[in-house]
Amino acid sequence: MRRQIITISREFGSGGRTIGKEVAQRLGVPCYDKELVKQVATETGLDEGYVEQKGEDAPGSSWLACAFSARGGQVGLNGLSVDDFLWAVQHRVIRELAEKGPCVFVGRCADYILRERQDCLHVFVHADPEVRADRIVRLYGESEKKPAKRLEEKDKKRRTYYKYYTGQEWGMSQNYHLCLDSGALGLDTCVDLIVGLAEKE
Repeated sequence: MRRQIITISREFGSGGRTIGKEVAQRLGVPCYDKELVKQVATETGLDEGYVEQKGEDAPGSSWLACAFSARGGQVGLNGLSVDDFLWAVQHRVIRELAEKGPCVFVGRCADYILRERQDCLHVFVHADPEVRADRIVRLYGESEKKPAKRLEEKDKKRRTYYKYYTGQEWGMSQNYHLCLDSGALGLDTCVDLIVGLAEKE
């Protein structure tokens, strides 16, 4: 069976987003990354930057989330906390986009949301911390925080968010069909492997 839907989960700085976009281009299908954030923002009326941030932050980790959290005593939208409301919309949008046809999803727990589909290829991209640290400095520049700290904080947020909404461990090989070390293999080889598996009958 051809794997028409590809989900790319990735460690920060591993190049997973770049790999996802290149895979989509090679296959001639849409890649949903920033586009997914934009659609969720449009449907909820919330700022894109806020939606993107909350797509990785642990629920209740910001003052705004706490202010609207049902646990904090205040109810958000439709009786849900802001975090849970965004998750519900994101969940629905991802499933609807998958129904439209072949595509690539980057992040957003798409691997879990689409876990029951038989036409999916779920990929996790990782790399050694040194490789990832070098990449984020090259791409995003220096900051007050050391690269290793930036990696640790970003991955911790993703891990906590994933665990909260899926009950599973982010990055655990059993949750994916394919785990790739982009530092050892190179981005181009990762793309070749994913495309090859996606096109395999």
